[in-house]
Amino acid sequence: MENPKPRSSFVKDEQGLLNNFAIEPKMYVDRGEERFGLTQYAEIINGRLAMIGFIGLIVLELVTDKSILEIIGLR
Repeated sequence: MENPKPRSSFVKDEQGLLNNFAIEPKMYVDRGEERFGLTQYAEIINGRLAMIGFIGLIVLELVTDKSILEIIGLR
């Protein structure tokens, strides 16, 4: 019985030349969810910023004892 050919961790290319460089992984781009435009993410951020602004106006009125119209000079 013949000895089987030992396995090698090296790769040979089509021309039989030794390729001892690491095999590179396949590249891909994971786009995920879009962050701009009319998306669910944009609507969530818009709602959160609106809530922060509304609370900020309430705090401003409580601290200054003036309405926002009096602060900007329209009343």
